[in-house]
Amino acid sequence: MQLVVEPDGAVRCIYSEEFILHSLGKPVLRRASHVEPDGSGQRTADLSPVSGPKLKPFATRSQALAAENRWRERHWLTSVG
Repeated sequence: MQLVVEPDGAVRCIYSEEFILHSLGKPVLRRASHVEPDGSGQRTADLSPVSGPKLKPFATRSQALAAENRWRERHWLTSVG
């Protein structure tokens, strides 16, 4: 798990259960995306909650989740501000 410490002391990460976030203080969790099926049985990863794109199409939910995670690591986790 990568933890990014912002200049104001806030910590940003992609949530997982590898680390107990409460040990850093009271965490504020928010949804970064929505992975949903479309009308044709494909999956879409909608990253609009973090001002990202819609990634599609994916045959399986796990493929969509993996693509979503890669995008968040490259474009959201390490971006400043």
